[in-house]
Amino acid sequence: MSLTSPGNKSTLKSTKVSVCIPTYNYAKYLPEAIDSVLSQNYANFELLIIDDCSQDSTSEIVMSYAAHDNRIIFKRNSFNVGMAENWNLCMQEASGDYIKFLFGDDMLCSPDALCKMANMLDSNSEIALVASARKIIDANSALIKELAYFQHEIEIAGAKAISMCLWEQKNLIGEPSAVMFRKELAVRGFDARYRQLIDLEMWFHLLEQGKFAYLRESLCAFRRHSQQQTAKNDKSPDAMDDTKLLLDNYLCKQYICLSPFNKAIVEYGRKYQLWKSFKSCKINRAQLIEKFAGYNMMHFKLLLLPYILYRPFYRFNRFLRNVFLTRCN
Repeated sequence: MSLTSPGNKSTLKSTKVSVCIPTYNYAKYLPEAIDSVLSQNYANFELLIIDDCSQDSTSEIVMSYAAHDNRIIFKRNSFNVGMAENWNLCMQEASGDYIKFLFGDDMLCSPDALCKMANMLDSNSEIALVASARKIIDANSALIKELAYFQHEIEIAGAKAISMCLWEQKNLIGEPSAVMFRKELAVRGFDARYRQLIDLEMWFHLLEQGKFAYLRESLCAFRRHSQQQTAKNDKSPDAMDDTKLLLDNYLCKQYICLSPFNKAIVEYGRKYQLWKSFKSCKINRAQLIEKFAGYNMMHFKLLLLPYILYRPFYRFNRFLRNVFLTRCN
């Protein structure tokens, strides 16, 4: 892949953290993202920004910053490669031991964010990935809410963290802007077969190789707005195929801490979500039948009422299982 760069290089001989900003048409938000990195108390980092052929003023903004700070490395793809490939280019170009993604429309909301995450990885070589709570902000940077799936700092086996995400049918780790991980464990790169769950699948890949650590403090801010890629993907019926692919690839793993019955509940839950999408007109009948391929629709309908009645117990069971998993380190 051909990249262009103004030639800035980090003066550090050995970089610990590579902060990677893959961006596309986020000129409106980039100054906040860049300023939040440059204001960090942690010294040993590089800021790598790769622009995927933005059509706004991204280049001018980043180059004005890079002209005054040699920690910034700016590169621009010679043609648009798409989200997954641009994320992978960031990791390939990064020179740090640890990777800290920060999307161009997000920002770090603590000057100690890099320090606290890097120190967690430094403290235990068995930790593959560290995540934190995060703030959810709107297009104008106003706080919407704080999001924390764990109410205290934890350190658990990666297999247990994967099991929890599958059981909850939710990304309990967080968005890329809320995560730092070891580059050496991520050489495979993000799996481009995924669209909506591409980050969660990478977290699973990393957690197969080490532990998961979580910091309760909100160290980053994740922005919600109509132009973000995840919002666009969420409107596509094809994005729902990610869940099937993820379950096919990971639910069968021997290390998954779920009983056969609970695995069946998770599988049925995916079909139930498809059914809800059909009932709310997000997908049509033809799409529903296509996505139910290989599964008996009559069998699904027979189990629908028992599943709905079971859901309150299912939620309580999920709570108990997560308490057990987080305590059994």
